[in-house]
Amino acid sequence: MRRLSVFNSVSLDGYFTDNKGDMSWAHKNDPEFNDFVASNAKGGNGPILFGRVTYQMMSSFWPTSQAIEMFPDVAIAMQNLPKVVFSRTMDKAEWSNTRLVKENIANEVRKMKEEDGDDMVIMGSGTIVSQLTQEGLIDEYQMVVNPIVLGSGRTMFDGVKDRLNLKRTNIRSFENGNVFMVYVR
Repeated sequence: MRRLSVFNSVSLDGYFTDNKGDMSWAHKNDPEFNDFVASNAKGGNGPILFGRVTYQMMSSFWPTSQAIEMFPDVAIAMQNLPKVVFSRTMDKAEWSNTRLVKENIANEVRKMKEEDGDDMVIMGSGTIVSQLTQEGLIDEYQMVVNPIVLGSGRTMFDGVKDRLNLKRTNIRSFENGNVFMVYVR
């Protein structure tokens, strides 16, 4: 059975976007952290899952020559990996290796978890993180806590009604102040 992980950057006060939907604060040009991100991108060949907003942001950057120049390993991985975007409003997904799913996200993810293959990861996409958390479908939460306080914004757990007890399985700190933490259910 495939596992499903989340990889998200969050502010010190727990937001993955500010109150305008911006997450540029999470992207620092730091060699140590960039190496970590690049090695994570080489981690597997399983699908990347996105909500519409994150998909549109990612698909507007990673296929560009700028992305290839700045982050070659990550850009190549992002192009080649299978991708699934969950959206009720999109008509088609044009980024390479992308499949559009318009309905019943939880059932689709259950089916995908039953399939053979590499583990899956959700990047960004707070709305689907919240939905899949409520359904008990996320196995692991990987978070990069950034040393910034936003004051307001969106958490990836907006709408979660029940308590979720997690166990920390990994932690790593970086010179830029970021802290990478991994939690499992």
